[in-house]
Amino acid sequence: MVGGLGTRLRPFTDDIPKPMLKVGDKPILETIIEGFKNYGFTKFILSVNYKKEIIKAYFQDGKHLDVYIEYIEEGKRLGTAGALSLLSEKPNAPFFVMNGDLLTKMNYEQLMEFHCETKSNATICVREYEYQIPYGVIETENHRLLSIVEKPVHKSFVNAGIYVLDPQVLEHVPQDEFYDMPDLFKKLMDMQGGVSAFPLREYWLDIGQVDDYEKANGDFRGVFI
Repeated sequence: MVGGLGTRLRPFTDDIPKPMLKVGDKPILETIIEGFKNYGFTKFILSVNYKKEIIKAYFQDGKHLDVYIEYIEEGKRLGTAGALSLLSEKPNAPFFVMNGDLLTKMNYEQLMEFHCETKSNATICVREYEYQIPYGVIETENHRLLSIVEKPVHKSFVNAGIYVLDPQVLEHVPQDEFYDMPDLFKKLMDMQGGVSAFPLREYWLDIGQVDDYEKANGDFRGVFI
């Protein structure tokens, strides 16, 4: 999914789409493609919209990277799942869907094995996220003070923007409508459709804001080289 506007990364994205921003010496999207290629996944479909000509001119058909690349074009904004309705051919095996602004060292082969072994229809990658409340947290019962916990740390799993879907899941994606991936997963859960979560423990960074972009460039040499 590489069609986003990258609004929060302006002015960097005024003239270039976010997946084409360089981290280290190459675009974010090239690092993503190389990561999949390292595990034997070499066929890619890029869903493009904003400044699509830059992405298509750089990656072309993928031959120079020893991969195969096709494109689908969003005539309007379709969200993180809606573009799947534009696929000209339905995949015949489980496939990955990934946001085009992520840096990660995850093991994609392990993710696919997990998806297949758990007999899931859809798998979402999750990342543990810690946040600290900067105050003393008070627990009460009516007027009675029960506890004071000073600046507690909470842990939650967050959506890491990487998914594996079985082909039949595409039947639940509306045609040519804005539809986000969380909406698809909620629908599958309501249908008790075999949805799993895969914890991602390797390096992962969502490059959503300027601070994230700066961190990515600081991390790149130590993590990816």
